[in-house]
Amino acid sequence: MAGSPTIASLFAQRVVIGVGDLAVSNNAQVVLSTYALGSCIGLVAYDSLMKVGGILHLMLPDSTISPEKALKQPAMFADTGLPHFFRALAGLKADKTRLRLFIAGGASVIAGNDPFRIGERNARVTLDYLAKNGFMVKHQETGGTINRTLHLEMATGSVTLKTPTENGQLSLAA
Repeated sequence: MAGSPTIASLFAQRVVIGVGDLAVSNNAQVVLSTYALGSCIGLVAYDSLMKVGGILHLMLPDSTISPEKALKQPAMFADTGLPHFFRALAGLKADKTRLRLFIAGGASVIAGNDPFRIGERNARVTLDYLAKNGFMVKHQETGGTINRTLHLEMATGSVTLKTPTENGQLSLAA
C-alpha cells in the first residue's frame, strides 16, 4: 500500500538537537533533527562509508562574549562548536575526506534593519572555518528571512530540509 510505513521506520529513533547543541551517531535506526534554524546555523555532516553523521546547531559566531558558557556548552558558538563537532565525528571513525556537508540557516529573522547581522556572521564564520580546514560543503541553504528545519537519516545520508513554504530532500551519501 502506498504511503505505508516501512518496518525500519516503525523502529526509528528521533534524536532532537536543541539550540547550541550537537549530536553524532553511527546507528542506522536514528534520525537526527533540529528545528527552527533562524539566525542559527545547522551543519549536517555525513560519512557514507562508515554511516556516521551528525548535526551541529550553533547559535553565535564567537565565544569571547561568554567564555564560561563556551566551556559548559561549546556547541553554542561557532569558534568552539565546530572543532568540538568534528572531534565527535572522528570519535565515531568518520573520515574528514569522506565527510559531505550541508549548511543551513543564517537568516535575518529580526524585522527591519538588523544591526547585529547574527545570521550573516554565523554563516560567514562557519564557511570560513570549513574552508580553512579543508572541508567541502556539498549543499548550502543560508540567508534570507525564513527559518529552516533539518532531519538526517543515518541509514541513508538523506537530509530533509523544511521551510514554511517548502519541503526538500537531498542526499549526502557519496
